[in-house]
Amino acid sequence: MSGIKKIAIGCDHGGYELKKEIIQHLLDRGFDVLDQGCDSTESCDYPIYAKEVTEKIQQGVADLGILVCGTGIGMSMAANKEPGIRAALCHDNFSAQATREHNDANVLCLGARVIGPGLALMVVDTFVDTPFSNDERHKRRISMYS
Repeated sequence: MSGIKKIAIGCDHGGYELKKEIIQHLLDRGFDVLDQGCDSTESCDYPIYAKEVTEKIQQGVADLGILVCGTGIGMSMAANKEPGIRAALCHDNFSAQATREHNDANVLCLGARVIGPGLALMVVDTFVDTPFSNDERHKRRISMYS
């Protein structure tokens, strides 16, 4: 693990089943997981759960966040409205690695209807295991939009 201890996770109804798998995977790896809901496949509004997860990061309670909805698009849009949040929609390992190294992304968004659970867990591992490069050019670029 790369210094990451606590991960907040949330989903809407479309991401509920994948969220459960991710939580168990992270627990098995020894992370503290803060489940921010939702708690069923009953239709719900994804911005509520994006806000719950991003607040945990803003408050310093969680190091990173993971948000899951049907496509990941709605969650990423909602999360990126919040100050200090750099949410990235990733469905492959290269994007997950690059967004941590170059963008210091602090929220991973996934689309449960886009990615299978096996690949999703690999993407999660890549995201949580990859540190920010701390390169000055990347820090400069991030400061332009943070």
